[in-house]
Amino acid sequence: MAIVITGGGRGLGWEMADALLQAGHRVLVTGARESTELQEACDRWNDSLSQPRALPMVADVANWTHCQAVAQRCLDAFGRIDGLINNAGRGMLEISQTFNTEPALFWQADPQGFGNIIDANVTGAFLMARACVPQMVAQGFGRVINISTSQVTMVRTGYCPYGPSKAALEAMSVIWAKDLKGKGVSVNVLLPGGAADTRLLPGSGSDRRGADGNLLSPALMRAPIVWLMGQAGADVSGQRFVARLWPEGQSGDQAAALARSPAHELPAVM
Repeated sequence: MAIVITGGGRGLGWEMADALLQAGHRVLVTGARESTELQEACDRWNDSLSQPRALPMVADVANWTHCQAVAQRCLDAFGRIDGLINNAGRGMLEISQTFNTEPALFWQADPQGFGNIIDANVTGAFLMARACVPQMVAQGFGRVINISTSQVTMVRTGYCPYGPSKAALEAMSVIWAKDLKGKGVSVNVLLPGGAADTRLLPGSGSDRRGADGNLLSPALMRAPIVWLMGQAGADVSGQRFVARLWPEGQSGDQAAALARSPAHELPAVM
C-alpha cells in the first residue's frame, strides 16, 4: 500500500512510519519545516530496506497548496494513495511552556497560538483528507486514520484549545465515515491513551511527563496502525482504538477488539 503520514519524522509518527515500512508498505512522510531530521530518517529507512520505500516531503498541513502537492507527489511516486494518517499537529506548547504542571487558562491564551493549534489539528486534517480522499474514492479503496487524544484530555482544565481540537477531529471522523459509506474508504481514530513521550510535551528525559504524571512510549502505536492498514482492518470504519489497551505482543482481530472504544451516539466528552 502507498500511505501518506503527516508529521512522521519523530515521535508517534516515526514509530508508525517505521512499523508500516517494516510491514512492507510504501510511505510518504511529511514534516512542516525544512530540517535534516526527516531526510535522515528516510535515508536510514531506505538504507535498511531491500528497495527504497520511504519518501520525505516538507509540507504544512494547514496550507491547501502544500496538501495538494503531497497528494500529487504520492501519486507520482507510487501511482496510488491507499492510506492517509493525519498525525501532524500542534500542542499546548503554543500556549504555555508549563501547561502540564500549571493550567493554561483560556482567557490568557495567545490568540495566535490558539489559531496555530486549530489550523494544524482540525483544518490541517481536513485539508489533507480533502486532497487525498478523492483519489481513494476513484479507485474504490482507501483508509484514513486520524490520530486523537484521550477523552479526559479533551475537557481537561487548561487544555484549551488542544483538547477541543481533538474533539472536533473525532466528530469529523464520525461524519467522514458516514459520508464514505459504500465507497470502499474507511475512517478510524487511533490514540495513545495517555500522554506520550513526544515533543508536544515540555521538558526532556525524567522532566517530561503528562498532566497525570505518566508517560507512554510512542512505540505502542505500532501494532494498531499495522492492523488498521492491513487486510484485517478492511471492514472497520467509524471506530476508535486506544493503543494503550492493545495487548502487548499481540495482533489480529482479538487485540483490536480489546482496544476498541465503546460506540456512542454522541462524542462522550462530558
